[in-house]
Amino acid sequence: MSSKARLRQRGVTMIELILFIVIIGVGLAGIVAVMNFTTQRSADPVRRKQALMLAEALLEEVELAKFSWCDVSDPLAGDDNPASAVTSAAGCQALPEGWGPEAGNQRPFDNVNDYVSGPNVENQAFGVDGKLLDADGNPLPLTGFRASVTIRPDRLGSLDSRNAPIATAEVLRITVTVNYDGQSLSLDGYRTRYAPNSL
Repeated sequence: MSSKARLRQRGVTMIELILFIVIIGVGLAGIVAVMNFTTQRSADPVRRKQALMLAEALLEEVELAKFSWCDVSDPLAGDDNPASAVTSAAGCQALPEGWGPEAGNQRPFDNVNDYVSGPNVENQAFGVDGKLLDADGNPLPLTGFRASVTIRPDRLGSLDSRNAPIATAEVLRITVTVNYDGQSLSLDGYRTRYAPNSL
């Protein structure tokens, strides 16, 4: 056989093949490491959407509660007759509203300020034993979520209640926070005393 024929039949040497496999292996290992890093550090869009839906539902529950001067069990609570209507917490016959729920009161609470024990205090108000509950007290089929609510007197337009006690506050800022998978999502809403005698 001539030397030209031998050159044409020559293929890849064992060393070239091993080098090719090593280079491809290192490249694939780098790509897999980057994908693993990105996946671990990125928010799962489904979990984030679930957290957002939870926060919206819980914020709506709190915002829909009454913001009245008197507790609903007070005889003067629902009096909307302009001549005898209660115009402040001092006008309640027995039970002016304060921070925290009254004895025996359960979700959904009858007043917005019943969801927390005090202003600017974060309360884990939506669950028991690490399990979130719906407004009727049934466990939600979700794991790994924690929700809390914070309520504080605040300012909205010309109404300024930032330094007012609950008895005279006209505006409350409600913050619902949902924690999941090492991340946090918060939604804010406002509640004004637009119908304090309406039950």
